[in-house]
Amino acid sequence: MSWKEFFYFQKSDRQVLLVALTVAVVAFGLIFLVGERHTDTDSVPTPADSLGAWSGADYEKQPDEDYYAVEKKPHERFAFDPNTADSSQLLRLGLQPWQVRNIYRYRAKGGVFRVKTDFARVYGLTAGQYKELEPYIQISPDYRPAAEVYGDRRPAGGPGYGHAPSDRGMQEKERREREDYPRDTLRYPVKLKAGEHIDVNRADTTQLKKIPGIGSYYARSVIRYRERLGGFYSAEQLLEIEGFPVEALEYVSVSAGMVRKLNLNRLSVAELRRHPYVNFYQAKAIADYRRLKGDLHSLDDLSLLPEFPQHLLERLAPYVTF
Repeated sequence: MSWKEFFYFQKSDRQVLLVALTVAVVAFGLIFLVGERHTDTDSVPTPADSLGAWSGADYEKQPDEDYYAVEKKPHERFAFDPNTADSSQLLRLGLQPWQVRNIYRYRAKGGVFRVKTDFARVYGLTAGQYKELEPYIQISPDYRPAAEVYGDRRPAGGPGYGHAPSDRGMQEKERREREDYPRDTLRYPVKLKAGEHIDVNRADTTQLKKIPGIGSYYARSVIRYRERLGGFYSAEQLLEIEGFPVEALEYVSVSAGMVRKLNLNRLSVAELRRHPYVNFYQAKAIADYRRLKGDLHSLDDLSLLPEFPQHLLERLAPYVTF
């Protein structure tokens, strides 16, 4: 094969090759022209270019802190109430914007600053900031609990209200009247005496707090546990509430027929496991028994399952029906 045959191209191939070479030449030309224009432009700073207007020496001497400098306003000190102060006042005191937002969120959720030290609990507030602001915090008396202001007041002319004793006889009279004055039953419920009882299946929290040893926490706990159980059938069930005082049982009575029943043949696994005496595996065992063998007829059917020992069946017996 001769070299002429090796470099021989058909007419269509020659046209394609010619177009490709033309495009390459034009592209290289454009790149060269554009690059030269940018080089000339960058070498001569324009007046509009704030960076180019500086000389190289001036730019090197420019301190970094000027580049990020933020004008700082002096902090002011004035009396303020954190319950009513607006954002502009809090910022003037030197608090950061995010700290002001935390105060607003706290107030929006119903939070109240009742004493100065409550302000120290603002999320993100430092000890130094609180020490500086503490002398200027002034809480309005309107934010004090009403019980502290009005709860202990006596009727006009009564002991400790509206006048001061003038002699020893008056002081002694007021002392006797104060001892005989009835207790504030709204703040401190009168407790039951020996031999008195409260029905835990019918009582509300106010009545339960009359039981010696029972306050708001245990009263609410009894109500919640009663709802989960479906009612109490024995006073000893109250001891299943963590920390419940044993001495309170002598003031408790349990009414019969107040227990809500669980139909073991109708309830789903999720419904069964809501009861305190039935866990997930026991509820699933009941559902599997119904699926494989049909409806349950008595607790004897459950006694065949390993998930239900005898002591559990005895606890569960008052709450089930078929």
